[in-house]
Formats: sequence, C-alpha cells, structure tokens
Amino acid sequence: MSKQSRIEDVTRAVQELQDATDLIDELAARRLGINRTDLRCLSRLSARGPLTASELAAAAGLTGGATTTAIDRLERAGLAERVRDTADRRRVLVHLTGKARAAIQEIWGPIAADARAELLRFSVADLDLIETFLRRALHNQARHADRLREGTERA
Repeated sequence: MSKQSRIEDVTRAVQELQDATDLIDELAARRLGINRTDLRCLSRLSARGPLTASELAAAAGLTGGATTTAIDRLERAGLAERVRDTADRRRVLVHLTGKARAAIQEIWGPIAADARAELLRFSVADLDLIETFLRRALHNQARHADRLREGTERA
C-alpha cells in the first residue's frame, strides 16, 4: 500500500472520528438541555477546573458577552455556579456543580474508560507517536479556527 493511500485512510479515519465526536456532543447537549456553546464551556471547565469568565471565554473561543450568556444558561440548568475566589474576593470563578460532574461522568465516563482500554494495547513508542500526531492536529485545527475567525470578523 502506498504512503498516499495510507494518508488518505488516516484522513478518512480522522474525519469519521470527528463526525462521531460531533454526534456524541449533539446527543450530550440534548440530554443536558443545553446548546453546543454551553457544552463547549462545560467541557473547558471539566478539563481545566474553575475559571474566571474571561479565562473561560479564551478557552472556549468566545467573546466576553457570549461567555456571560453561556454561564447564565449553565447556572439556570444547575450545571455551573459563580463562586467568589477565596484568595482574592474581587475575582469570581465559574465552577462545575455536583450535578454537572455526575452528568459528565455518566455521559463521558464510559467513553473515556473504553478509550483507555484501547490505549493500553499500544506500546509507549506508539503512544508517543499518537500524542505527537494529535498535538500537531490540534495545532492545525487551532490555526485554521483563527483563520476562519479572522475571515468572519472582516466580513
């Protein structure tokens, strides 16, 4: 099999994975009664822990106003709460609620467990290669998101 053929196979597999992930996200958002923007904020809070609204905006790629609206919706859904920072009472951090943590575990816990089981099948060298590919792919996606965002803002 040629290198070009393998590249096409990998590219197709990545697209299929993105589509499957998109479907999971859509179904999760529906189950939680939130929209996809709110789900992205929930994901960033789950991955990074409590964040200020501006940190969450940067992490989710949103404007300040859109982030405030998303936080308001997440609070109404019982999935997030604003909490004064104990170290600096002027700062307010957005925290996940127990309800959010339970929902995240219910929805994504089995997916993560299955992924870990699959990753155990690879050698350390294979895992290094997979991580390198994923980090490069992430960098590529971020770069093109910036390109598209800039194109939208100019229009």
